Amino acid sequence: MTSRTILDTVPTGDSVGGPLIEARNLHKRYGDLEVLKGVDFAARTGQVKALLGPSGSGKSTLLRLLNVLERADEGEVFLDGRRIGVRPGSDRPAPERLLAVQRRDVGMVFQRFNLFPHLSALHNVTLRLAALPGVSRSEASDRAAQMLDRVGLGHRTHAYPSELSGGQQQRVAIARALVLSPKVMLFDEPTSALDPELVHEVLDVMEELASEGMTMIVVTHETRFARRAADEVALFDRGVILEQAEPERFFTQPEHERTRQFLAHLH
Repeated sequence: MTSRTILDTVPTGDSVGGPLIEARNLHKRYGDLEVLKGVDFAARTGQVKALLGPSGSGKSTLLRLLNVLERADEGEVFLDGRRIGVRPGSDRPAPERLLAVQRRDVGMVFQRFNLFPHLSALHNVTLRLAALPGVSRSEASDRAAQMLDRVGLGHRTHAYPSELSGGQQQRVAIARALVLSPKVMLFDEPTSALDPELVHEVLDVMEELASEGMTMIVVTHETRFARRAADEVALFDRGVILEQAEPERFFTQPEHERTRQFLAHLH
């Protein structure tokens, strides 16, 4: 374990006391299918929000819009008070070059690990950092090694993905997202591709990040994580947020009948 912690990467405050990341009236369609129907969503600095809901309800689509991996048909996304996904001072879509810069502040961990199989864990984590201007290869390698140590893989830096368990590969993916010092981390069902006995090692890392103040938005079906680590839990259904509340109230006294049905199905 190194002396440097994830607290080194956490921003000290958001813009003028407002949300760190915010979506306003987001709409997204794929052909005739409207996946998001005017979603408003926000998270403050240091807040952890867990998003629950059935498959196809719009949770993952929201994350992709927050990370400007896709464009909203309507609505706006703000990060630290600045609108992202568009050219500064304009409604025109931002070019890919600018989107790549904006994505540095929004780390994302997917269901699948998406590691390069021909690169070691260290090189997988180093790759994007080494491509930044002004960052030397040695600096990138040192920072990547710190992040791997941070997720409990300091002893596996030279291992290739085929030599790692699913849980270890996902932790490499988390380190890869953290190495750019993002302001917020998005997790899209990060344990869904893991064998049940490996889920805990990823959730433990995520819970530690949450305890140290990392702003996190987590799409998950892991109610243990939502209860223990989240500040607020939201239920997505058919493209809208039906209910959101602090975990104890959400799980024990839900207000919406659909929430009660969903939780009964989970249990």
